[in-house]
Amino acid sequence: MLSHKVNTAFFLLVILLLIVLSFFVAIAWWMFLIPVLLWVIITGVGSAFIFTDYHIKAYCKNRDVKEKKIAITFDDGPTPETPKVLNLLKKHNAKATFFCIGSQIEKYPDIFKAILEDGHTVGNHTYSHSPKMGFFPAQKVKEELEVTNSLIEKYSGKKALFFRPPFGVTNPNIAKAVKATGHYVIGWNIRSLDTIIKSENRLLNRVKNRLAPGSIILLHDTSQKTVNVLEQLLVLLEQNKYEAITVNQLLNIPAYEE
Repeated sequence: MLSHKVNTAFFLLVILLLIVLSFFVAIAWWMFLIPVLLWVIITGVGSAFIFTDYHIKAYCKNRDVKEKKIAITFDDGPTPETPKVLNLLKKHNAKATFFCIGSQIEKYPDIFKAILEDGHTVGNHTYSHSPKMGFFPAQKVKEELEVTNSLIEKYSGKKALFFRPPFGVTNPNIAKAVKATGHYVIGWNIRSLDTIIKSENRLLNRVKNRLAPGSIILLHDTSQKTVNVLEQLLVLLEQNKYEAITVNQLLNIPAYEE
């Protein structure tokens, strides 16, 4: 995949060549805007879509898995809806991975402990999940990760190695912070859009139509709608002989520091 450093270096070289060329032939001023515009577009797409690995490597699926195994992940918890999710997972003998917000762990510590007690994996989803995260300096992002990791360790006794950036957005500052903390960035290849789509049938069909071995599904344990869809999804997985496992099992990488 094209990286931010390579992209930036390439377009700087193009602009430099245009400047040099302008000493020999007439070049319209707008010609200099073309590489700038292309750089902005590529950088915007690379920052918004985590699977591009534009700023930092992200694990979005396991292409080597041939067996019917997938990972269900939940973002933005724990919340009062999380126990309903846990009950369904237990009922269907499924495991999942929860990317938890630090402030939510503080708010619902007992629910967070229930996630751990049920044998699910937990990961870091920053402390605040701020919509301004993309504008935070690297040190501020690092602090968000460290505070949340401390909360996870407080209840689990383990240092979490999984991190999912809010909204799946990455940039140079987030990449710098993650490299400093040593987290694995975990993305997804099936985005349910359960925070946007209102129809439960549309949600289920969206996931169903994209289902394949090695997939990582993104859901949110924040609404009754998602709980309802999860129940149907778990039945669908059973009917199609799929096994729901944790992200660390699917990717064969450690979820916690040894």
